[in-house]
Amino acid sequence: MMRTREMPPAEALKNIDELLLAVGPATGQLMNTLIKESKAQTILEIGTLHGYCTVWLAEAARATGGKVITLDVHAGKQEYARKELSKAGLASLVEFKLGDARESIASLQPSIDFVLLDLWKDLYITCFDLFYPKLSLRRDDRGGQFSRKEAEEYRKHVRAKPDLQSMLLPVGSGIEVSRCTRGLEFK
Repeated sequence: MMRTREMPPAEALKNIDELLLAVGPATGQLMNTLIKESKAQTILEIGTLHGYCTVWLAEAARATGGKVITLDVHAGKQEYARKELSKAGLASLVEFKLGDARESIASLQPSIDFVLLDLWKDLYITCFDLFYPKLSLRRDDRGGQFSRKEAEEYRKHVRAKPDLQSMLLPVGSGIEVSRCTRGLEFK
């Protein structure tokens, strides 16, 4: 006999987002470092939740002289986050926008430097397509673009390998981080 999982009752689904977890301290620290190193001024958080990530983002904004714009559809979550940010002395660095993320993103001005996309996964592509045209072109301290010809050739070569995942992190003058996936199965 085959057993199937029953869907939770509608009442349980209504409060399911209360069970969501924020990113951990390692991810928070990484985002904080990336923002500081890239000197991001306008930081967009799509999905405030309870403000854990917002604290990491706002602390980085304080260091760069920037601001955080955080979006959420739940007033109670944003109110909780406001209180936590006040306790941390970071409330003045955060602008809260309440409502549907798609509408909020559409109303934003261009020149977004960093985005944390952390809401229901079925909205990722729609939200990405809305904020993508608003992303700013970042330049390094010398006025040039992040990559030089040789570094770009290396990244292109590494990324062409079918068993490597590789990405450029804007830390310092940039660092390409690569991981061999040979033998690993992804689901």
